[in-house]
Amino acid sequence: MRHALRLHPDSVCEPVSRIEVDVVRGGADVLGLRYLVIGRIADLALPPPGPSIQAHGLWQHSCFEAFLADDEGEGYAELNVAPSTQWAGYRFARYRGERKDAALPPPRIDVAAAVDRFELRVALRLRTGGERRLALSAVIEETNGRKSYWALAHPPGTPDFHHPDCFAAVLPPPAEG
Repeated sequence: MRHALRLHPDSVCEPVSRIEVDVVRGGADVLGLRYLVIGRIADLALPPPGPSIQAHGLWQHSCFEAFLADDEGEGYAELNVAPSTQWAGYRFARYRGERKDAALPPPRIDVAAAVDRFELRVALRLRTGGERRLALSAVIEETNGRKSYWALAHPPGTPDFHHPDCFAAVLPPPAEG
């Protein structure tokens, strides 16, 4: 399923005309995400791909994020992936609760860039069970240092990708096969 991210009302991002995310279930335990940024890519601060290692603080620069709600309760998982192919996974027991590193296997990350588009693909082994609420977002940094915030939905006020209002999509259960 394809989702369009929306620019936060307080953000400006002249180089980007749109961001789309394709979400794919690759069997019972694979989640596939394809982030597509359309615009003047040379005006964005996108570090070149390097070693795909865990790193923290990725959201402080250009970063693509996914949040997956637990089956029950208020808990959720967060995945951050940078254009450099660095990544991080976190667990939260409740909204903005204590952040813990998630025990995730390293995702497969591929990037491709052209003059008018940037594509980041992620495949992650993640037992997701049944239907889950999903939040998708991106932080885009321009070469001038300005940042913009994109999500499926935004709560009132400052950008907050963890807010329950952001969980605006549903990840269907895996197809039986």
